Amino acid sequence: MLEKHRENEVHVDKVEQGPTSSIAFGLERIGLIAVKAPIVSCIVLLALIVGAVFGIYRIKIDDSLSQLFRSDTREFKQYEEVTKKFPAEEFDVLVVVEGKTLLARNNLEKLRDFVTDMQLVEGTRGLVSLFSARQAPAPGKLPAALFPPELPEGAAYDKFIETVKNNEIIRGKLLSEDGTLALIVLSLDPEVVASSKLTKTVADIRALMKEDLGETGLNVQLSGVPVMQLEIRNAVERDGLTYNILGILAGCIIAIIFFRKISFMVAAAFPPMIAILLALGALGWANFNLNMFLNVMTPLIMVISFSDSMQLTFAARDRLIAGQDKFTAFKNAVMVVGPACVLTHGTAGISFIALQFSDSDLIRKFGEAGLAATIIALVAVLSLVPVFGVLLVRNEKTFAVKFQSADAGVQALRNFCYWIAVRMVGRPGLFSLIAVLFVGGLGVIYANLEPRYRLADQVPDKRQAVAASDRLDAKLTGANPVNVLIQFPKGESLYSPETLQTIADVHATVEKAAGVGNVWSIETLRRWLAEKAGSADVATLKEYVGVIPEHLVRRFIDAEQDAVVVAGRVPDKDSSQLLPIVDKLDSELDAVRKKHPGYEVAVTGLAAIAARNSASMIEKLNRGLTVEFALVAIFIGLAFRSWVVMFACILPGIFPVVMSGTVLWAMGEGLQFASVVALTVSFGLGLSATIHFLNRLRLESKPGVGSALAVERATVLVGPALILTTVVLACGLVVTVFSDLPSLRLFGWLSAFSMVMALVADLFILRPTAMWLINLHAKLQGTDKPAI
Repeated sequence: MLEKHRENEVHVDKVEQGPTSSIAFGLERIGLIAVKAPIVSCIVLLALIVGAVFGIYRIKIDDSLSQLFRSDTREFKQYEEVTKKFPAEEFDVLVVVEGKTLLARNNLEKLRDFVTDMQLVEGTRGLVSLFSARQAPAPGKLPAALFPPELPEGAAYDKFIETVKNNEIIRGKLLSEDGTLALIVLSLDPEVVASSKLTKTVADIRALMKEDLGETGLNVQLSGVPVMQLEIRNAVERDGLTYNILGILAGCIIAIIFFRKISFMVAAAFPPMIAILLALGALGWANFNLNMFLNVMTPLIMVISFSDSMQLTFAARDRLIAGQDKFTAFKNAVMVVGPACVLTHGTAGISFIALQFSDSDLIRKFGEAGLAATIIALVAVLSLVPVFGVLLVRNEKTFAVKFQSADAGVQALRNFCYWIAVRMVGRPGLFSLIAVLFVGGLGVIYANLEPRYRLADQVPDKRQAVAASDRLDAKLTGANPVNVLIQFPKGESLYSPETLQTIADVHATVEKAAGVGNVWSIETLRRWLAEKAGSADVATLKEYVGVIPEHLVRRFIDAEQDAVVVAGRVPDKDSSQLLPIVDKLDSELDAVRKKHPGYEVAVTGLAAIAARNSASMIEKLNRGLTVEFALVAIFIGLAFRSWVVMFACILPGIFPVVMSGTVLWAMGEGLQFASVVALTVSFGLGLSATIHFLNRLRLESKPGVGSALAVERATVLVGPALILTTVVLACGLVVTVFSDLPSLRLFGWLSAFSMVMALVADLFILRPTAMWLINLHAKLQGTDKPAI
């Protein structure tokens, strides 16, 4: 056994005598172009880096909350139409003020001062608060403000507060039933929300919160779309810096620990870093926007490229130790390991292509960016590893003598790999059967995972916006809008009897809908006038609509007065809980549609879009992952020109996915967008270890060499690099746990876990399975001709 192990150690100088046909159809030779003129290549690289830096500055951040559902579907186009006609919700800052002493006289005075001061904040178009409420109007006069300039005192104040709490306009909408939470809706200028001015505007609001309400003991928090977008924007910028620094540090530290030479650390770690820079620069020049998924592109590029750069560096290092000069060593490394590198990037590319079948523009864009980054990473790694190696490695003979006798770190990993290989090839049939049963059992669990989606998962959960939304969910029926759009037929005006009756019927239906609250529309004003002023005629309604500020009118009536919105709010629940509410409301509105033919009545809003589309989109992505299993297996089998390889890579490819799904199931989680995308990408990336092993096994499988010995040799030669790269890749991905975005945290740790499980599958499933299939091939063919 020991003799076999030693033979594996010195076998590296003979591997070039393996199969002459390339599994990458010669594409690996791209890496030999740059090394012919390394100095010129570095000059060209420097120019590309400068261009990439300018490209990175062109990258903008897409912080839209609807980006995940952006598509060509009818529902989303309708949602976009509503946001254009009634843009208020996209530009509303929700100020949530809460406390048991909220309606105490001193606190109420300070709250009014705060509301007054906020109207002076740059970028403010107007606001709505409990102080916007009016008294019942006197005949022929405009209604006076509910809150007098000087608040009463004593018993009169207590009576006044009861009047405030019972006011129909604000009760349950701007003031909670128990009088402990007030909502202030601050409408911002759209240009401010879309620009960098938003940061200053929100900062000014926070400064006023501290100045005016800091001593009241009240809890004040901000929410709303602009605040959520700002928090997403800040998180994306902060996370990008974190991922770059920690991912690069992880790669450099591990590389220097095991290679113990700066030159090899640079050859292994710098090409992935440069690939990140070039890929991000290319995305900038291609006008890609940075978002919740593209933000993870940095660690993904590291994952894609670092695995192959380590394999190339390890292969060249072994050849240097065997006595080859640096040009020959790095050339042979490209020729032997390069085909597997091309194939690993090919499988990663297929994973990103699979995302093109999503209905979400965001996920499709992520797939396009990933595919482009994969191609750039392949060229960068194949070209730069040999260039840096040739330029930086010095005194090859001295290096070879030194490390032939002192290579403890790598030798320990080889001993571990050899120990595993011997046991896995001992009883391949038994271990293969166990693997089939185990993976099958995990697959059953994975199949029971249900789609999950919450809007809050897109927003930083360690910031104010989510906490404030939670309080609105608890006290004012919710922070997420569900709107019913009513479009009039030609010939009908806003104030025609038929139109007003349609609005009234829709408003009443939404009010009665279970799970929907805080309902507003022009019908709210009409009811108030009928009750308080004793007048419900159209002329009075027109008069009051005419005196309301423009920004308030546009919340419910579009500029052409051919459509209105009845606005309600729902809590931020999982889409599986919201969908029954939305569907039931939509079905109950059928009665209104039949009663008023010609009027288009549609339930829309971000919460409705999410509830309707998230489950189907996640399920479609999951089905695409299943198809990807078959496509990738066929692709690898065709590249190797071997049915043995095709079947050998199926179980180790599926195992990390179903194992990760089982962990989600055990945690009580379902399949979210982030998790299914992580599993889709990780499947392609995780096959890197499988491909490198099979490529090595192909080179070791020769007539006269037993299959067991070939598996052992392949394991010893590629195993250490596979283990090291998995550690680095897992570290590069797991840094996303520092993100404030729940979806990115999930993406990161799940991808890292999948990578580790891919290594487990490679060591404990692929070896015996490949061994058993090779033996089966030999029996069927009646020959010892290599099956791979």
